[in-house]
Amino acid sequence: MARILVVDDEEDVRSFVAESLEGDGHVCKEAASGREALAELAQRGYDLLFTDLKMPGMDGLELVRSARSLMPELEVIVLTAHGTVDTAVEAMKLGAFDFLKKPISSPGELRMLAARALERRSLLALKDGASRDDAPLPLTYGDPAMKPIVEALRKVAPTDATVLLVGESGTGKEVAARFIHRSSKRADGPFVAINCAALSESLLESELFGHEKGAFTGAAAARRGRIELAAGGTFFLDEVGELRHDLQAKLLRVLQERSFERVGGSRSLQADVRLIAATNRDLEAMTEDGRFREDLYHRLAVFPVELPPLRERRADIVPIAEALLVRVGKSLGRPGLVLTEGAKVALAKAEWRGNVRELANALERAAILADGDELDEDLVVSHKKARVPRIETHAPAATATSTQTLEELERAAIERALAELGGNRRKVAERLGIGLRTLYEKLKRFGIGGPGDE
Repeated sequence: MARILVVDDEEDVRSFVAESLEGDGHVCKEAASGREALAELAQRGYDLLFTDLKMPGMDGLELVRSARSLMPELEVIVLTAHGTVDTAVEAMKLGAFDFLKKPISSPGELRMLAARALERRSLLALKDGASRDDAPLPLTYGDPAMKPIVEALRKVAPTDATVLLVGESGTGKEVAARFIHRSSKRADGPFVAINCAALSESLLESELFGHEKGAFTGAAAARRGRIELAAGGTFFLDEVGELRHDLQAKLLRVLQERSFERVGGSRSLQADVRLIAATNRDLEAMTEDGRFREDLYHRLAVFPVELPPLRERRADIVPIAEALLVRVGKSLGRPGLVLTEGAKVALAKAEWRGNVRELANALERAAILADGDELDEDLVVSHKKARVPRIETHAPAATATSTQTLEELERAAIERALAELGGNRRKVAERLGIGLRTLYEKLKRFGIGGPGDE
């Protein structure tokens, strides 16, 4: 989670950018002018700044110059309309990470660029030896079930062998990948990760391999992909089972020949990376029904490691919960949060089908509900009883006839909620009980327009 400041004199654009980024769990603050943004930056720290270039008073270029002077570690992305690309390039000379042309095509494009900028900030912080509150949790706190897992990872880490991490969602596959990286001869190089399920198919190819200038509409400049950014280090490919077939073939070439081409390019580039892949799917079964290339599977599964779920390593649950609670306390400004003995017993007994992710959510909910600093048994298991809101159609009985399809009712519910809530997509998603990203996907599918929709 990062703190992001969004600056634009157009309210619709500000709201669209902020809502899109909040869908990834970031905390966003909006400012309507460069002066307002600069005052905000002087009061509190931010990780990333999105700013328009053309604004009354202090323009974006002056804001970039002042903001970078005030906070040299701040990453900046400028939003530029047609005809201001040269100014955007000037902003990059002043230290901006990249620019994004308006109108913005989709929330996914925003989130992808933000992730890249924040990743660079993290890599630079690690290189400079800066401490990080979001450093990964230890792989284990001593549960016997994890002993052979840790031993296997320690043995494979010094090699350059490709590792395939398998396990349910939330079992710590990225933690294991970082453990391998830190214990390898590539530890001084970058650790670059990508989640194949988090990006659209069109964005994923460019994000993996990069693209050349003019490769597609909007490719105003050449850009390096994640594989290039990971040169000399480790490339972590999460949810590898989501790769479409043509990208599977390109990844196979990276593993076989250690080379690739950018999208729209013909020059062969070297891939000096150690690859670690992860999945919660049965890749072997997917190869049998043709959904995953068998040759790629065997290249990835040189050293497979299965991570057990929390319910099979119960001695780790309470120590992990206590470590997570420290983070929750920091994010909520309540550093004194503690678990009662009853809460610890309840946590250790629970099944945690969502593993560490579900555990973290339960603790955050408990902390929000708690009147004091102690979290008791009822609070930490209250998420099990909490009801997830359902989509309410509010359709009159006369219109909700048997001839209407579920899709028609769903569209009507979304349109009604948009009208009642003044088009505020964040509030619409909350009312309907769905994620912001899911809402944008439905808006696109139903052809309901709005800022940034294609």
